[in-house]
Amino acid sequence: MFIGHFGVAFGLKRWAPHTSLGELVAATAWADILWTVFLLLGWEHVRIAAGDTKWTPLDLYDYPWSHSLLLLIIWAFVLAALYRTWRGDWAGTLAVGIGIVSHWPLDWITHRADMPLYPYGPRYGLGLWNSVVGTIVVEFAIFLAGVALYAWSTRPRDRWGRWGFWLYVALLLVLFVGDRFSAPPESVDGIAWTGLIATVVLIGWAWWFDRHRSTGEIPLMTGLTPRGRSIEEGLD
Repeated sequence: MFIGHFGVAFGLKRWAPHTSLGELVAATAWADILWTVFLLLGWEHVRIAAGDTKWTPLDLYDYPWSHSLLLLIIWAFVLAALYRTWRGDWAGTLAVGIGIVSHWPLDWITHRADMPLYPYGPRYGLGLWNSVVGTIVVEFAIFLAGVALYAWSTRPRDRWGRWGFWLYVALLLVLFVGDRFSAPPESVDGIAWTGLIATVVLIGWAWWFDRHRSTGEIPLMTGLTPRGRSIEEGLD
């Protein structure tokens, strides 16, 4: 899964308004950050195999340390505890922990049976990547739901907060579609470096435009926006 992870980060901002969106994106992308680093270190492995699934040309056959459920739960406890010590924000602490662990069930939906419960343990996956239409529908649904929650729960303080946000959303959609229709990568190192650099940029961008948006004591959504107000403007 790709943009679905960002959708979770956007949605978590609704319940952790004092946590930077950049931190939430880092949490939901933590497994992939580890994966790119571990690929470069030779601790985990991937094959470039066009046609392995209908969506991606990657055979993700060995990533026990970055993508196993047990290790992600441990990482969630460790990083959430560090966040709690640093920020003292219980809502943000819970959001960081949920964001990290959420990576496994979302990947379980899209991957074939390659998601390990624990290092070198049994592996599972529903294989949604074998359906291009199904992948698009599910990922778009999760992503757009998260974006809507974020737009509802925050307000732009200036043009950077407004256009930085919407350009970010547009870029993620372009990357998502491009990932499906681009040529297979040429090397594993290229996959790792491209993924690592892109993730760092996307985390930094989210942190930046989120600083140009404000949150308030906004009640939970119970119906439509008031007449004449857009979802971008949020609720008073």
